[in-house]
Amino acid sequence: MEKQIKLFLEFLQIEKKLSDNTLQSYRRDILQFVEYIEKNRLNYLKIKKEDIKTYLKYLKEVGKKASTISRNLASIRSFYQFLIKNKKTKQDPTEDIQSPKVEKRVPSVLTSQEIELLLEQPKDVDLKGTRDKAMLEFAYATGMRVTEIISLNIADINLEEGFVICRNSSRQRNIPLGSLSLKALKEYVEDARPVLIKNENEKALFVNVNGKRLTRQGFWKIVKYYKEQAHITKDITPHVLRHSFATHLLQNGADLKAIQNMLGHSDISSTQVYMQFQTPGLKDVYQKAHPRA
Repeated sequence: MEKQIKLFLEFLQIEKKLSDNTLQSYRRDILQFVEYIEKNRLNYLKIKKEDIKTYLKYLKEVGKKASTISRNLASIRSFYQFLIKNKKTKQDPTEDIQSPKVEKRVPSVLTSQEIELLLEQPKDVDLKGTRDKAMLEFAYATGMRVTEIISLNIADINLEEGFVICRNSSRQRNIPLGSLSLKALKEYVEDARPVLIKNENEKALFVNVNGKRLTRQGFWKIVKYYKEQAHITKDITPHVLRHSFATHLLQNGADLKAIQNMLGHSDISSTQVYMQFQTPGLKDVYQKAHPRA
């Protein structure tokens, strides 16, 4: 089984081109499942539907959330589909098993005033402040995921044309930069980054004080620090900036399809969650004005 798991993860990485974070999720889910079936002396090639149902029930009993159980089922299903494809088994024990209903969480969003307050905090009086200002402005201006931002290289930004190229797996998207974000980014790239980097061959756009590529944890700490400086009571993460980016665009009349493209959502249903933050009364206007409402 160990060999098949190794081949499965290689397949996800090479063929499906999944990100490291997603790969780690699959790996954790499968290894947790393996631990369970070994403990219960089950043969993974002879697992039945009832065994999968019992496992899902076990996950619920140990306090796993519905979303975690649903993801576990999806991981196990993918694994058995892989085994079928490679003729290691003929049966998928997860077939027809329904995932637990996952309640869609309402994204946490900052108001325009809270965004202004947060972005006012970094002061470009030193290298760190210049970098932090550019980074926060950039995160809100592009709506990019934190992993995408820290993965950016200096070559991915076009300061002349005012856009950034976001590469994600085999796909890429061009995202425009607003004037304020562009101004802060230019100042960082021209004045702060050259001093921060210790090696001229460093490719990373955003670097830490040691001149190395900024980490995910480092980004989170910076956001948290300025959130506290701004005395904002809401919990703010880099993803909240992404939610706020999408919501404010929608509230100001941006097309949903355009927002989908900028966010990099493969399915527009993921973008439609922001519709609930539409300007109050817009639905009433639609109902009254549209001839087929």
